[in-house]
Amino acid sequence: MRSQSPGLATTLMLSVITCICAFHTATAIDIPLEVEQLPTITDQAPSTLIALPFDESFPMTCEAKGNPEPEFQWKKNGEDFDPYLDPRLIKEENSGTFVIPNNGNLTEYQGIYRCYASNKLGTAISKDIEFIVPNVPKFPKENLEPLEVEEGQPFVLKCDPPSGIPPLQIYWMTINLQHIEQDERVSTGLNGDLYFSHAVEKDSRRDYCCFAAFSKIRTIVQKNAMSVKVKTTNAILERKPSLLTPPGDRSEKQLVKGDNLELECIPEGIPTPQVEWMKVGGQLPVKAKLENHKKLLIVPRAEQEDSGKYMCRAKNLLGEAIHYFTVTVEGPPEWVSEPESQLSMIGSDVHIKCSASGVPEPTITWRVNGELLLESPAPNRKLLGDTIILHNAKASDSAVYQCEASNRHGTLLSNANIMIMNLQPMILTNNGEDYSTVEGKGVIMHCKVFSSPPSTITWSKDDLSESVDGPRFTVHNNGSLEINSVEESDAGQYTCLAKNTEGSSAIDAMLYIKDPTRIVLAPEDLQILKGTTARLSCLAEYDKSFSNDFELLWEKDNTEIALNYTEDSRYILEDSNLHIVNVSHSDQGVYRCVAKTPLDRDTASASLMVLDVPDAPENLALSEHKSNSVKLKWIPGDDHNSPPTEFIVEYEENKWEPGNWKELLRVPGNHNSAVLKLHGHIEYRFRVYAVSDVGAGPPSAPTERYKTPPSAPDKNPENIKIEGRLPHEMDINWEPLMPIEHNGPGLEYKVSYRRQDVEEDWKEHTVKRHSFVVWNTPTFVPYEVKIQAKNNQGWGPEPRIVSGYSGEDFPSAAPDDVAVEVMNSSAVKVTWTRVHKDKLHGHLGGYRINWWRLRSLVDSKKSHGDKHSLTFPGDRTHATVPGLTPFSEYSLIVMTFNGRGNGPGSHPVNFKTPEGVPEKNSDFRVTDVKRESVSLAWGPPIEPNGILTGYLLEYQLINDTEEVGALQAVDINNPDTTKWILRELEPLSKYKFYLRSCTAVGCGPVVSEESITKLQSTSFSAPTVGIRKSLSTTSTPRSHVTKPTRSSIVQALLNVTSVVNSSFVNISWIPGGQHKEFYVAYMNNREGHWKISETLNTSMIFHIIDGLEPETDYTVRLIPNRWLDNSSIFEDVITTGSTGLASIHGGISTQGWFIGLMCAIALLTLIVLIACFVNRNKGGKYSVKEKEDLHPDVESQGMNDDTFCEYSDNDEKPLKGSQRSLSREIKAADSGDSLVDYGDEDVQFNEDGSFIGEYGSRKEKRASTEIKAPTQTTA
Repeated sequence: MRSQSPGLATTLMLSVITCICAFHTATAIDIPLEVEQLPTITDQAPSTLIALPFDESFPMTCEAKGNPEPEFQWKKNGEDFDPYLDPRLIKEENSGTFVIPNNGNLTEYQGIYRCYASNKLGTAISKDIEFIVPNVPKFPKENLEPLEVEEGQPFVLKCDPPSGIPPLQIYWMTINLQHIEQDERVSTGLNGDLYFSHAVEKDSRRDYCCFAAFSKIRTIVQKNAMSVKVKTTNAILERKPSLLTPPGDRSEKQLVKGDNLELECIPEGIPTPQVEWMKVGGQLPVKAKLENHKKLLIVPRAEQEDSGKYMCRAKNLLGEAIHYFTVTVEGPPEWVSEPESQLSMIGSDVHIKCSASGVPEPTITWRVNGELLLESPAPNRKLLGDTIILHNAKASDSAVYQCEASNRHGTLLSNANIMIMNLQPMILTNNGEDYSTVEGKGVIMHCKVFSSPPSTITWSKDDLSESVDGPRFTVHNNGSLEINSVEESDAGQYTCLAKNTEGSSAIDAMLYIKDPTRIVLAPEDLQILKGTTARLSCLAEYDKSFSNDFELLWEKDNTEIALNYTEDSRYILEDSNLHIVNVSHSDQGVYRCVAKTPLDRDTASASLMVLDVPDAPENLALSEHKSNSVKLKWIPGDDHNSPPTEFIVEYEENKWEPGNWKELLRVPGNHNSAVLKLHGHIEYRFRVYAVSDVGAGPPSAPTERYKTPPSAPDKNPENIKIEGRLPHEMDINWEPLMPIEHNGPGLEYKVSYRRQDVEEDWKEHTVKRHSFVVWNTPTFVPYEVKIQAKNNQGWGPEPRIVSGYSGEDFPSAAPDDVAVEVMNSSAVKVTWTRVHKDKLHGHLGGYRINWWRLRSLVDSKKSHGDKHSLTFPGDRTHATVPGLTPFSEYSLIVMTFNGRGNGPGSHPVNFKTPEGVPEKNSDFRVTDVKRESVSLAWGPPIEPNGILTGYLLEYQLINDTEEVGALQAVDINNPDTTKWILRELEPLSKYKFYLRSCTAVGCGPVVSEESITKLQSTSFSAPTVGIRKSLSTTSTPRSHVTKPTRSSIVQALLNVTSVVNSSFVNISWIPGGQHKEFYVAYMNNREGHWKISETLNTSMIFHIIDGLEPETDYTVRLIPNRWLDNSSIFEDVITTGSTGLASIHGGISTQGWFIGLMCAIALLTLIVLIACFVNRNKGGKYSVKEKEDLHPDVESQGMNDDTFCEYSDNDEKPLKGSQRSLSREIKAADSGDSLVDYGDEDVQFNEDGSFIGEYGSRKEKRASTEIKAPTQTTA
């Protein structure tokens, strides 16, 4: 703190405030304890202290402050009382308080106490404290004579309760603690007496007991029981009312303001009088209430305006009784002008005023330092009315003045500290305080000053002589400087200067401006399903100086969320994000993110809405009961923020499927009732559940059972089917009524039918089953059928008529004018003329084409090939037959079919297919490898598809580089050539060879082989490295290749092979003895990007490349380095298979176990074929089989609808004696490809007429569906 002399020149003040450092209230002056001051009472015991028996002790409190510290004295009943002289009392150090323990006789401590706190400047006193030691209330022991009273006369039972600490409550009960019943005739008065308006016989009893309850001291006392005997009389005379209490016709009532006004009038008379209340000259107070059967008027918390005259009137049929109450409301003293503590300068005049009001008028008593004013005269002090005047006050006039106002209802006491002094400014705020705030906020810097006379206070900044000024700066009365909307330039050092006539003082303070705290990523409103995890994000920025003091909190509905980080905690704070795990309905609400530092805070809120399925509907009720319907109402449950889109009503019945709930009705989500259509003779229960966008809620509790009476069926059978399995019968089937639809016992069906094409009457049959057979019908004629349900209650509604046909027969004619048009080497178009509908004898199913290969045109020898079949549904005259073998002779027939089966076949038509390109060669291999030549050998194509004209042999250098050599071609024009030697090749180089067989049409698919020429001219019979066979067609590379450099790693790998799947390839090898590191590289040939594996070692025996695309060409290399160069060890082009099929290339065919297994299978197959051939020759010639195919047995044919649209590849070859017809053979061998794939409407062709798409002979067995009906009823 810095001081300045009074004579120091003052600077220009732009902002000056006068700090009046005097305390202008009725309490003590706020003078710092560093300054000498009068004593001030700070705490004291209540005015009344009751020694309740269950309390352990009773503190007589008296605390005070002052400088010097005050000393304490006590007076009891006006006499000096020293607690320290009584060892039983408990004293406290530096305090005036002592404690009276409850450990024996307290009566000696009973009295009125007052505390005095004194120092050298004066004395303060406490108000009077009365210590009351209550006696235990007791009823006197007395013998009470029985009371005899005549019937109809009034009487009173006296209670006379003992005195005690209020409040007091009176109860009248029996010995068995049963309350005495009170009414208009019997009631308890305010004095506790029990009043009877007139006696009746039931009032006779011997155990009237008065109980007095003192709740303050937790005591209930009982008076001896009283006996009442009512003498009966023959005549009870009526009489007009009179008052049992109060006596006379008028009385006065005085009470203290704030107490309850209670007035009572208890009358007697026959009949029992009624009591009325009124206020003379006005209305009863609004807050007034009547109790005790209107005998008691209560005005709570009476005020002065409740004074006046009140009247009660008791009346019956014979007259009335009236009593007047004059009510006076008095009051304890209340301050009008309470004396105030004052701090005044030496030489000033001091006025101390004290006045109070009350009824009666309070008496004012003045004291100074605890002594009566008259006993402490002073020459400069005068008492004028209610004011004491100190003229030209001196420091010695400082004293504590007491003003006491009292009347019979209470006393008020006030201490006024009058300090007379001159003092230079004393700044109570510490010097060098640091203040911080954020830009845009406000800050208050304190400068608390005490002085006499008052000081002027100014604030300046950075040692400038000018005071701070502007609308943002405010100097308050207590000296504090407030700066609003702080700017960055406001930072710096501030000085507070306080000055009066006695001197001056100053302090400094530093102001720092911080970056504001703000939320940059606020949480967003969420709608989330119950049971899931909610995530609320919140990101804040703040001044980096608060790194250790920054807090980010979360509140829910204005209550901070406690994060305990235990396993059971559902609130997890992670990187300022709040995660709420397993969200429940209680988690719904408003969440607020609070980012705060010691200076400021920022908040952002978001609402969390929890979605859940709706609760079960409640209060289901049935109404509007009818025989076949009832109305169901319900109250929807809580929708949990997902309003119902519909309600589903379910039913359960206890006759047919008890316990099985089924859906009955769906109701829109905005409805809460529905009329339910019911079946007869059923006991129903219903329940409802709601469906919302979240899902289906739980079902409600079921309703009570509701039973419907039996009734006739309200519907007839549906899904009537009319069909005939045989030519002269008609099967009628229908879907039977469900058991719940019977509507009563005795369900039957009436079947009615008649021919549609002739006029005839309905023929009727009644059955209990749900099928009926009409015999001896004409073949395939139309009928009308209707089926009606009935039960013991009557017939169902009129049935609808359904049309159908009687049984079908086989078609009796074959298509005519069958012709074949060759489209290309593998497909032909077949045309025919329709079969007339009269020859169909049923519903047209479609047409079927059977064909077989007679011979290859390369070989003139006939060999009856496998039979094939295609089915074409519907009415048509042409179809396309695909999948034929080129350069072959075929024969085909066409037939129609219906629901019964196939018709006869047409005359066979023979045709030939033109030449095509050959299929791939059956074998292609390297037979010898030398330094500059390679010997190749091959087998003929699997199917030449024409006359071979030769072979196209191509080869190229494919060393382990990204470039390949030019493609060289050799035309071999001799089709009988099966070997070739390629010469002038480069030594120690890898070559790839391609071979295709050719006809006049063109060359077929390629087969390839790879080999590496030798360094020296040493022939060998089999390659050791890099041999792979590829049967897929690959693109032929054309670019030039440089000669590669071989690595020593070649000797470390032997017999490299690959196994290819649709999505991976397995590269395997045999270690050659040396352990070398190498890598595997592979490339999708369509994309051209290489991928390289991790480091491999030749000691491993395989490596798998996975994640490949199906049906894709890949180039695979084994390389000695991590980078791609010309030093490849091994290269191969692979083609992945189609999805689900594995392709195995190379490798396995060279294994000894595989060759042995294949030989065994071939030998076994040869033995089986020889046995079949011998057995077949026993049965005759092939011409018999061919004749059966051409002329099928029409009468024995059958057809199932499931054979439609099927393609057949039949391998069955019936032996001699087989009676199977061609049509049945076709039916048995039906298989998979639908004719829709080959009909003219959908078939697509290339420009040369060839069929687009690969034709596969997949076989697909279809199971025909047979409907087994119950026993048929004969018409």
